[in-house]
Amino acid sequence: MNAPIPAKILQTEPAPAATRLREIPYNYTSFSDREIVIRFLGEEIWAVLNELRGERKTGRSARMLFEVLGDLWVVSRNPYLQDDLLDNPKRRKALIDALYHRIAAINERSAGNDKVVKLVVAAKKAVEKFAEDFRQTYDLRKKALSKYSKITRKDNIQFDGLARVSHVTDATDWRVEYPFVVLNPDTEIEIAALVKASIELGLTVIPRGGGTGYTGGAIPLTPLSVVINTEKLDRHTGVQMRTLPGVARQVATIECGAGVVTRRAMEAATEAGLEFACDPTSADASCIGGNVAMNAGGKKAVLWGTALDNLASYRMVTPDATWIEVERLDHNLGKIHDIAMARFKISRFDIDMKTQLGEPEIISIPGPSFRKVGLGKDVTDKFLSGLPGIQKEGCDGLITSATFILHRMPKYVRTIALEFFGNVSHAVPAIVEIKDYLDATAKGLSNGAGPAVIMAGLEHMDERYIKAVGYATKAARQQRPKMVLIADIASDDENAVGEVASAMVRICNAKNGEGFIAVSGEARKKFWLDRARTAAIAKHTNAFKINEDVVIPLPKLGDYSDGIERINIELSIDNKLKLVDALEAFMQTELPLQADEDGNADAEMVHSKQLIALQLLRDLRAKWRLILNALDEPVSVLGELGKPHTQYENVFRAVQSYDLRISWKRELKRPMAEIFAGREYQKILTRLDEIHKAVLKSRVFIALHMHAGDGNVHTNIPVNSDDYGMMKQAHEAVDRVMALAKGLNGVISGEHGIGITKMEYLDKATIDNFTAYKNKVDPNGHFNKGKLLAGSGLENAYTPSFGLLEQESIIMEQSAIGEIADDISDCLRCGKCKPVCTTHVPRANLLYSPRNKILGTSLLIEAFLYEEQTRRGISLKHFDEFNDVADHCTVCHKCLNPCPVDIDFGDVSIKMRNFLREQGKKQFNPGTSLGML
Repeated sequence: MNAPIPAKILQTEPAPAATRLREIPYNYTSFSDREIVIRFLGEEIWAVLNELRGERKTGRSARMLFEVLGDLWVVSRNPYLQDDLLDNPKRRKALIDALYHRIAAINERSAGNDKVVKLVVAAKKAVEKFAEDFRQTYDLRKKALSKYSKITRKDNIQFDGLARVSHVTDATDWRVEYPFVVLNPDTEIEIAALVKASIELGLTVIPRGGGTGYTGGAIPLTPLSVVINTEKLDRHTGVQMRTLPGVARQVATIECGAGVVTRRAMEAATEAGLEFACDPTSADASCIGGNVAMNAGGKKAVLWGTALDNLASYRMVTPDATWIEVERLDHNLGKIHDIAMARFKISRFDIDMKTQLGEPEIISIPGPSFRKVGLGKDVTDKFLSGLPGIQKEGCDGLITSATFILHRMPKYVRTIALEFFGNVSHAVPAIVEIKDYLDATAKGLSNGAGPAVIMAGLEHMDERYIKAVGYATKAARQQRPKMVLIADIASDDENAVGEVASAMVRICNAKNGEGFIAVSGEARKKFWLDRARTAAIAKHTNAFKINEDVVIPLPKLGDYSDGIERINIELSIDNKLKLVDALEAFMQTELPLQADEDGNADAEMVHSKQLIALQLLRDLRAKWRLILNALDEPVSVLGELGKPHTQYENVFRAVQSYDLRISWKRELKRPMAEIFAGREYQKILTRLDEIHKAVLKSRVFIALHMHAGDGNVHTNIPVNSDDYGMMKQAHEAVDRVMALAKGLNGVISGEHGIGITKMEYLDKATIDNFTAYKNKVDPNGHFNKGKLLAGSGLENAYTPSFGLLEQESIIMEQSAIGEIADDISDCLRCGKCKPVCTTHVPRANLLYSPRNKILGTSLLIEAFLYEEQTRRGISLKHFDEFNDVADHCTVCHKCLNPCPVDIDFGDVSIKMRNFLREQGKKQFNPGTSLGML
């Protein structure tokens, strides 16, 4: 998931005012003052600061302290500001002197107060560390460049802001620390030497491929880290027939470098009439190395399993900078949990990849132990009986290449879209019914009942996802479906596959649904397009969402769906109750009236209408609270309200079916319009709509889509990262989701992994097993230091907030910079723009995909705003960097089509260039001019 900060570390003081949450300036992140103070001064100082709140007189000392922390915070999270200060000793000295000056001023005003003195001492230490970090960074960069350049080309060693921000996060947008340096090795052989050099420099290694992870597995937890980007290792052998050890016949395989984009491997297999089984939704951007390290799955996992099931062999660099090759023995060419014992041969080699170290080791692991019994996927066991690399999320080494087995898809394939329009509680059981039916047809040949028809994918979208992706309903109905299933089925018998497709449509028809069958390749592709755009669910929250991927036993999917709907109903009613509170507070103020030629309305009349409106709000609050508190009760407890709904077993079922509705429009907006009818009351009605919009923006909801064939349910919660209360409520919802999944005998992750977002939900025994393994193979934390260990959750993680950025400065309103920020704010960091971008060519050291440029642009905008507000002058270096990003675009507009949220970076680049011209900072670039021809 992209989980929010755990509730236990979110601010828990009694409902502070909004200004109390964020008094520290230049803070355009999800952090409140609490997290920033603790980050720089420690938890004890936060307690002292809270004690001093009540002693404030003018608040001047507090403001000066917050200004010090604001400077420290914005510079520490913005590599463009860091580089500018590193390159300009005078600007750096001016800033540090200003910080010391403010601290001295606070000290002078302390009047001997011991608490204030404590603050001063802590602040001084923080500034001293801040200043020392620049000196250490300068020295270490020089040393690192010297050491690394003996192994790889100098232009493969990147300390610049764009490289660092491109590798500070993954698809989650969570950040903890920026990497110290990014390496882009040209060849596989360089990597072990680079790892060895990194160890000697005291840097922990973060393996990185496409950066599409959803749990923060590739996010650095320490500033002393080096990201090794494997995107240049993009060669594959094409399809090769091999004799695998212990397998009687030759097997079709493909060997891929770690940087091969998944889609390229899939295409190579398809060209040979075969199938590459590992096909996550991120296939257009994810890379092979990450697929192995995460044990990625995808649509076809229901048929052939995940990455682990399909690996023939793989190679990796270990924490002691040597090599190991892992080879699967006696491959069953199917799902690994179906066999009694899986065997692996592990061979070790020196840094030269040739000199063998010792004798090969054979590891035998019971097949059923690889995932929880009864589940199609499970990546929660990080120890995995000590099998290196797989499912370890880059914590025990770096995968550099892998060989996969390929499969033959039967000749005739059909894609079926099933649209369900009835109650979801009746529709969800269709998943199990269809799966059971297809399982039976898959056994057709073996039991003589007829030709086998196999299920090659079964995907689900709920009502919220159907709306988010803009799903075009295929049925001739005036409503969207409540649920959609998209399935691929295949057989070597064309009649059999047609009959099964028709039978699936009949199952759908029986559940108040309609089905549609696609035969041609083009038609089938169109059916799947909407499923690939599911990330668009987060568009309305500036692209930040929590993304769970629990796995539920198939017979329990209905219970899980009901449990999620129950949470959604509670969250919806809670949001409406907050609306009632907000409207009640507004109604108790002096109401705005529209003046006319006769003056305002009669005061007594206005007061009378206020009382009527307040009574309406109180009645609604009582009614909605009654429904909320009675969800598990029979509808009879609602009295007259429940009489039309006696056919339902309880209040929850009546609400779930939409028969018992809690409606803002019908129950609040329309009556208010009747109470305040007339021109003079128009401003009141306008204000009611504004309050509704503001409260609704904070509403938390859960949306589902799933790999329905194996019970892997993606449970998503879009969140506004600048809304502290929303983040807290979202995390409470996640707690309930995890408890629900575990209560149904499921697991907390089927393919996304654990990373930093799910650590608090991992059980102690699982953590302890991995910790023991980590201490054995990497006791010094040479790889991904701190990750997957106790204490490595979200405590120090933050995410930027475009919402706060847009509120902060006049420059956003007065120039094109605000429009640029709006255009890029919805970016999901999914990386689907990479394959089509002509300025993202890793082998040419061009890593200017729209995804990377958007990350860089957002930080440059932040740097502009910060320096504008401090009035120390905007650095010319930032304009150079802005030019660099703007110039690396040919304005081909190819990025628009694959983007789930419709960002056209060609248009953004034009606006960036126009902004630079407005500022008189546009530089002539011959390459850009030629690219426009």
